[in-house]
Order: sequence, then C-alpha cells, then structure tokens
Amino acid sequence: MTIRGGSTDAAQPTTPTGHSTIHAPVEASQEMKRHADRSQDELKTHTKTTGPGFGGLLRSLFSRIPWGEMCSDEQTLVVPAPASRAVSIRNANGKTRVVGEDREDIEIRVVKSVRADCPDSAAKLFESIRIQNSDSVDSLEIEVQISRKCSRHGIAHLELRVPRNTTVALSSTNGKIYLEGLNRPVQARSSNGSISICNVNGDIDVTTANAKVACRATHGHLRARSSNGKIELGGHSGSVDASTSNGVIKASIDSLGEVGVSLTTSNGRIALELPEHPDADIDIEVENGLIRNDLDLDFEEPASDANGTVRGRVGKGGPPIRLRTSNGTVSLR
Repeated sequence: MTIRGGSTDAAQPTTPTGHSTIHAPVEASQEMKRHADRSQDELKTHTKTTGPGFGGLLRSLFSRIPWGEMCSDEQTLVVPAPASRAVSIRNANGKTRVVGEDREDIEIRVVKSVRADCPDSAAKLFESIRIQNSDSVDSLEIEVQISRKCSRHGIAHLELRVPRNTTVALSSTNGKIYLEGLNRPVQARSSNGSISICNVNGDIDVTTANAKVACRATHGHLRARSSNGKIELGGHSGSVDASTSNGVIKASIDSLGEVGVSLTTSNGRIALELPEHPDADIDIEVENGLIRNDLDLDFEEPASDANGTVRGRVGKGGPPIRLRTSNGTVSLR
C-alpha cells in the first residue's frame, strides 16, 4: 500500500544537478493560462463586434415607435367680459386653470400640442384642435374641440384670467382643474383629473371620478364628490358636504355654517378639525375602525365600542356634524 502525502519532492527522481524533473504540469498550467488569455481576448473582441450594446438597443427600439413628431403652438386672446359675468368651459384633454383678477376683460391663453408619425400628419391633427366661443354678450362659452382621430395624441391647456366676480362652470374629461381668486359660485367636473380650488368666496360644487379634490381658503357651502380619491379641505368657512368611495377625508373648518358638516367615506379614515370653542351636535358612526375624540362632549348616550357610535353635544350645541366611514378611523378635534 502506498500513501502519498501533500509533498512529492522525496519520491521524485532528480537530475544530476539536483533540480526536480516535474516540469510538465507547470508547462501545462502555463499553456492553459495562455489559452484562457486568448479566450478572454476573443470574447472581448466578439462582444465588441456582435451588437450595438444596451444603448444601441434602446435607440433601435425608440426609432420604431410611431407618433414621434410633435407640433405645438401658443395663442392668447383678450375678449370683453360678458354682462352676466358667467363663463362656461369644456375641455376634453388638457389642464384648465381659471384665475380671478382685478380686471374688466378676459384673457384666454391656449397651448395646443399633438404627436404624429410625420410632420404633415402632425400639422393636420394640430389644425383639427379648435377653440370655439359663443358670440353671446350675456355669457361666454368656451369649448375645446378635438377630433376623434386626434383625441389620443392631442391636448390643449387652457388658462383664463377673468374678473373676480365671475361665475365659472368648468368640465374636463382628462385633465386637471385649477380655480382661484374668485368671488362667485364655481362648479367643476372632471372624469380623470384632480380638482384644486383656492381663495374662492362663493358656493363650491366639485366632482371627480378618479382623482383628488383639494380646497383651501374657501368660503360658502362646499359640496365635494370623488369616486376614487382623497378629499382635503383646509381653512374652510361655511358648511360642508363631502363624500368619497375609496379615500381619506381631511378637513379643517375655520367657522361652521348653519347646515353643518357631513363627511362620508366607504374605505378610508376621516380627520376633522373644528374651530376653537365650537357649538355643534356630533353624530359619528364607524363600522370597522376607531373613534378618536379630543372634544369635551356632553354625550346623549354612553359611547360604545360595540356599535361604533358617538353622539353628543359640544358647547351649546348647534349645526350638525355627521361623520361616517365603513372601514377606517374617525378623528375629531
């Protein structure tokens, strides 16, 4: 039986000069190294010559995408304000902003843009976007008309600067809506776009299907609806009726209106902040969630965690405060 250890120097014959004769493995190792080096060089050469690389691949992909030509233009028109100070706006695709200012006329700024697969097509689609306005002196009606073939690739952003005492009714299919600086009632509708309202003194009626509603520094009766989006009301004075199917409702009230406050959501929490020393009647119901109350309530009946209800009076009592959620927490302070 032969046992070989980790060293083979004693077992190998030597040449007359006393050097080891184990040269073949070293030569093989060097040969393998040279072969590996050649393989690496060949691999690098092959990598450099077989394709354009990641950047080239992206350029190749983007070069095949249609609708690469853009045509855009900006127009400004100034018209007299109608006698009734009423403006109606319908914009299918694009942002719409209305700003109230100390002025007697109306400035309309339109930014139109389209994309197409070639310059000629872009120019034709661009011409199909038209701004129509009524000739009536009693009211101003503005409608952005976008042809069906252009609806996916054309947009028109509108900005109107109007007298502060202008009543505005605005609707949009796909676009954000902004209203600010007005002292008359406003109405806003959007199918797919958020609605923002700031510094408006007048009744407010806003509805959006799949977006957020945000109102700040507003005064009057405020009605807000959203199907899938949060509702945020900050610094409102007056009554509130707000509801959403899936979203959070946050509201801070500077002063209560006679009609009171009604906040309802199916899936989401409600946070309501009342003014200092309020006088109101409180009615809260929660199906699955908690009720957090920081007010000093005179309860009509003991608060119950079992049925998730709180009813009582704060201060002398007064406008009703009605809060409802199916799944979420209600916070009142």
